[in-house]
Amino acid sequence: MIYWKLIPILMGAYAAASLNFAIALFSVAGKKDPRFSFSGNPGTMNVYRQAGLFWGALVLLLDVGRAVLITWIGLLTLPIGYLPLVAGALIMGNRFPFLHKFKGGKGVANLLGFSVLIAPVAAGVAAIAWVIVYKIRKVSYIASFVMIAILAIGIMRRCDWQMISIIGTIFAVGLIVHAHKQNIFENRVASSK
Repeated sequence: MIYWKLIPILMGAYAAASLNFAIALFSVAGKKDPRFSFSGNPGTMNVYRQAGLFWGALVLLLDVGRAVLITWIGLLTLPIGYLPLVAGALIMGNRFPFLHKFKGGKGVANLLGFSVLIAPVAAGVAAIAWVIVYKIRKVSYIASFVMIAILAIGIMRRCDWQMISIIGTIFAVGLIVHAHKQNIFENRVASSK
């Protein structure tokens, strides 16, 4: 019975996250597609590098806001243990958006937005941890990995460590880690020189 509620929400989450705000906003503003500069990622950090703080913050707020809205709908409809599957669908849409030829972002802001409603304390701690780690290491993907680890623990704890929530959280985090494989490779190459 739960699947009749779950499937439409997962499909809606994927579809909603398929609209990449960075790509859409840059197109409307007459700017070059953010996927073709710097890291090639149409996410907050790459937008910040290309267009400055205002654009980076706007993309972050839109990504987080969309995830909050989808999560709120999930909270009204699904048992708490199933909600991490919604996070996975959000990240799938962000990573592989059908609206942008299946080449999108990395999903970190989506997991943060999802966590704002599910595990707000973890979301706050994770955001602060991201800033601290980035200030120390100056490498955004390392800061993002610290953030998603904190978020994952907060999400699974909030969902009472139910098996379905653990599976959904691992899937969501795995998508984000996989999205950073190029960053990891480049960092290893740079470190070995």
